Amino acid sequence: MRRVPRVLIVEDESSIAELIAVNLRHNGFAPIWAMDAEAAQRELDSVLPDVILLDWMLPGSSGLALAKRWRSDPRTKDVPLLMLTARTDEADRVSGLDAGADDYITKPFSTKELLARIRAVLRRRAPAPVDGVVRIGELVLDAATHRVTWQQQPIKLGPTEFKLLHYFMQHPERVHSRGQLLDKVWGDHVFIEERTVDVHVKRLREALGAASAMIETVRGAGYRLTALATGVASAGPEAQR
Repeated sequence: MRRVPRVLIVEDESSIAELIAVNLRHNGFAPIWAMDAEAAQRELDSVLPDVILLDWMLPGSSGLALAKRWRSDPRTKDVPLLMLTARTDEADRVSGLDAGADDYITKPFSTKELLARIRAVLRRRAPAPVDGVVRIGELVLDAATHRVTWQQQPIKLGPTEFKLLHYFMQHPERVHSRGQLLDKVWGDHVFIEERTVDVHVKRLREALGAASAMIETVRGAGYRLTALATGVASAGPEAQR
């Protein structure tokens, strides 16, 4: 017998939670409702859901804080999480995705769209970086330990910038459009604006410091990582033996 996917709805407005729950039941899901952070944590501690629908504005701890907490917990870090919010600014979307959300859905939303996005995250999540070391010139990324160094000096990156750099380093000297980067780094189930890529490329360059010249903007096409900008011949990515 096929197991029914469990969906944890973390929403303090009962009318919205009930509407979501009814539609989930009618479409083959098992909804569980929690109206605040404490109730949500109790549900997670009891049984892990297959998907979390998390409202941004909650009494007590915010949805953003919860997302960060759950992403830092090894037990819950891989549970697909969709952020529900009335916030529509690009900066808010970036904050939600940076906090660990797999998708960002603004209110009001259609139940058909919500169901489609839930099915999408269940079907396919952005692939996690494989273990190993990638080296381009003096820039080194270790996926296993989540460390990046430039000329043997450590560089601190956020999770999205780390994944973006990892993808660039696995495919050096190629031009990647913003749409391609969204699909490959964020996952093709995520519905966000292409300008979000520019925000994270800017943050990546700022973090890279002297190595920032390796991330080139190709006018009208996208972005490319090259070792030529630093005067170092690129040997391409290589796995740690």
